[in-house]
Amino acid sequence: MTKKIALGATLFAVLTLSACNTVNGAGRDLRSAGAAVSDASGQDKPKK
Repeated sequence: MTKKIALGATLFAVLTLSACNTVNGAGRDLRSAGAAVSDASGQDKPKK
């Protein structure tokens, strides 16, 4: 029983960490796509 709980907790942790990296990468991709659209339109980028 303890092995199943440990395995489940480990699997949950691995899936959670991989999801964070995926969402972070998608955010960077969207930001760069937005910058490319802004550059193509000739408008200034918003200040951070």
